[in-house]
Amino acid sequence: MKIVVIDGQGGALGKSVIAALRKKRMAEDESCQIFAVGTNSVATAAMLGAGARHGATGENPVLVACADADAIVGPIGIVVANSMFGEITPAMAKAVGESRAKKFLIPVDKCNVAVVGTPALPYSEFVKLAADAVAAFFSA
Repeated sequence: MKIVVIDGQGGALGKSVIAALRKKRMAEDESCQIFAVGTNSVATAAMLGAGARHGATGENPVLVACADADAIVGPIGIVVANSMFGEITPAMAKAVGESRAKKFLIPVDKCNVAVVGTPALPYSEFVKLAADAVAAFFSA
């Protein structure tokens, strides 16, 4: 199984997601590979520091990683062109949206997108819920 975690800016969300997946022991499973794809090198470094096995930076790595991913995790902005202060290019958003992978999108309000009906939870709780959902997806 290939889990692609995409993040930008400082990579804090991606780092937290990878750490939560590691707590679920997913990173230690040889059949599970966690790929950290940052929109910038700071985000990629943060995610690699959290324990991702592989990492790359930029638009082309997003396109390549999404092509054969089983799961994609990141802020909701990864499916919105020009979000995250322009770090998500239209090609990146399209690659995520068109990927056959199951998408686990975390509702972050910095992307100027509101998911109606989503409770106002602390950031850490959304990360935990995302990790739980990814783990459940692969154990089903």
